Parts: sequence; structure tokens; C-alpha cells
Amino acid sequence: MFGARAQKVVLIIVGLLFGATIYPLVFLVRDEPTLQMMLSLYVTLGVFLLLASRNPSAHGSLIAFAAWSSIAHASVMAVQAIYDVSERVHLLIGVAMFVIIGLALIVVSRAKLTKVAAGATS
Repeated sequence: MFGARAQKVVLIIVGLLFGATIYPLVFLVRDEPTLQMMLSLYVTLGVFLLLASRNPSAHGSLIAFAAWSSIAHASVMAVQAIYDVSERVHLLIGVAMFVIIGLALIVVSRAKLTKVAAGATS
């Protein structure tokens, strides 16, 4: 019971965070087409994570994609932080945020998978 509820809560929080990137997409980054493209992907992913929160077990690959793409994004940002001294703090904050998001999604999904596997062997 706790695992399923925790997974839904994490999906809703992450979905809302990603969906909230619509604000900078529409109002703040008009002169940065690359950032616009990236934010459009996060807005879309946020909507689908919110939809997945209704029935997480049916959307395992979407949740895994959201988790591992967040870890990948954090990895790229960490490398960028090494080379871009002027943006280092900004990038490292992003690294921490994406690692937390990725790990939270992995942890709640693993707990759910472990519970399902334990039930299958009983």
C-alpha cells in the first residue's frame, strides 16, 4: 500500500515540476531555441508522468525513461559544470535536482517491482 501511494506521489510531484517548465518555455526563453526544444520535451514528459500516476504499473517503461533520462541529463550537466566556470553553481544545482528526481523515480519503482516479484513467488 505504501509503495503504490509513494510512487503515485512521486509521479505527481515530478510531473508537476516538469509540467511547470511551460512557464519559462512560453515567457522567458524566446531567444534560446535549444532551451525551448529541451523544455518542450520536459513539459510533455510532465504531462505523461501525471497521466501515468493514475496507473503506474501500466507505465513502467515511461517511468524508467523519466528516471534514467534525468540521470543522463545530470551527468551531462556535471561535465558542463567542469568546463563552464561562470555557470558552475547553476549547473550543479541542476545536477542535484535531476539526480534527486531520477533516484526518487528509481527507488519507488524498485520498491514496487520488489513487492510484485515477492507476490509472484508466493
